[in-house]
Amino acid sequence: MPQRSFPNTKTLGSPPLSLLPGRPRNRNEPQAGDGLMKRPDARTTVSIQGKLLKWFQDHQRDLPWRMHYRPYEVWISEVMLQQTQVRTMLPYYERWMARFPDIRSVAEAPEDTVLKHWEGLGYYNRARNIQRTAGIITREFQGEVPRDYKTLRNLPGIGPYTASAILSLAFNEDRPVVDGNVKRVFSRLFDLSTVLTAPESLRSIEEIARAILPPGRARSFNQALMELGALVCTPRSPRCLHCPIREACVSQVLGLVSQRPVPTPAKALSSIEVAVGVLVSNGRIFIQKRPAGGLMPLLWEFPGGKVKKGETPEAALVRELREELEVQIQILGKIGVIRHSYTSFRVALHAFACRLRDEARLPVLRSATESKWVNREEIADFPFPAANQKLIRMLGAALP
Repeated sequence: MPQRSFPNTKTLGSPPLSLLPGRPRNRNEPQAGDGLMKRPDARTTVSIQGKLLKWFQDHQRDLPWRMHYRPYEVWISEVMLQQTQVRTMLPYYERWMARFPDIRSVAEAPEDTVLKHWEGLGYYNRARNIQRTAGIITREFQGEVPRDYKTLRNLPGIGPYTASAILSLAFNEDRPVVDGNVKRVFSRLFDLSTVLTAPESLRSIEEIARAILPPGRARSFNQALMELGALVCTPRSPRCLHCPIREACVSQVLGLVSQRPVPTPAKALSSIEVAVGVLVSNGRIFIQKRPAGGLMPLLWEFPGGKVKKGETPEAALVRELREELEVQIQILGKIGVIRHSYTSFRVALHAFACRLRDEARLPVLRSATESKWVNREEIADFPFPAANQKLIRMLGAALP
C-alpha cells in the first residue's frame, strides 16, 4: 500500500491550526477517508517511541510472565491471550503454571489432563498443539524454546504472530508484534480507513510497526503498544485524554476516533438445537469422548445430538441414543435448557435425566471413541465443551 508522511508540528503539543474545525486544510495534510496509512516522519517517530516507552514504564500491569520473561511463560501467555482478555485468562494461566511449571511437564502429562487445564478457554486444538510442541522441544531442543524464527514456525501451533511475540518479548529481538490491540491503536493513530481484516490493512500496519520499532527496545515497545490498546485505546469509549501520544493521532485530529477501526460487517450466527441425556445407572453417570476429527475433538460429553426439523427434543434424544449407543432409554425428567454461543453458531442444549430400559444391555459406541461410567465427583476430572460444563453445574439435585 502506498504510504505518505504526515506533517509534524514543532512541539507535538497541539494539532496544526489548519486541521481544526472550520479551518481550510492544506492538500498535503492528512485527510479523512483516503484509505492510506500515514507513516510518521522521523521526528514524530522518535516522539512516539519516547512517550510510549515512558508511559509503559509507569503504567504497565504486574503480570506473572513479565517477572522474568521466560520463553515458556511468554509462549503460554501469548497462546492463551489469543481472543481472550488478560483479566479472563489470568486464572487459567496461574492454574496451568501450577500444574505444568516447565515444558517437560506438559510433554509428559496425559492429554486429558492438559485439556482439563485448558477447559474454559476454548479452541482446544491450541492446547493439543502446545503439548505436541512441548514434546518436540523436550526431545530435540533439550527442553529450551528455540531462538530462531524459522524453527519456531515449524513447531505445531506457532504461527507468525506467536513466533514474533516469543522472540520479541522473551529474547528482546527486533521484531514487531501486531495483535488486535496494536491493530486498533494503529488504525486510529494513522487513520486507517479500510477494515482491519483486509490483507492490505495488515500489510500496511506491519510495515509501519517495523519502521517505528526502536532498535534494542522491542520487548518494551511492543508491549507498550499492546498495553495502550488494552488500557487506553479501547474498542469502546477510548480514554483519549489519558493517551500519551494523542497529539500524534491523526484520527484524534480529524475527529474520527469513534469511526476507527472501520467496523467489519458482523457475521450472522446460525442456531441449532441439541438434545443430550444425563444417563444414570447405579449412582453413576455415562460420559463419552468425542471423535478425533470434527468439532471439539476428543473432549468428553453427554450423549445426544441435533434435534431434527419437526422433532421434539425428547424424541430426538431417544432416537440419537438408539442410533449412537444402541440402547433404549426412559426419560426421567428435564434438567433444563442451556444456551451457549460459539464462534460461528449458537446452541440451545435441552438436557434430560434418563436411564437404560435394559440395565443389562451395555452401550455400543458408534461415533464416540471411548466411554466411562463415573460418579458425580469424578466428572470434574474430565474436560468438557463449554455448554456441557454449564450442564454439569446445573446437575445438583436434578438427578435421581
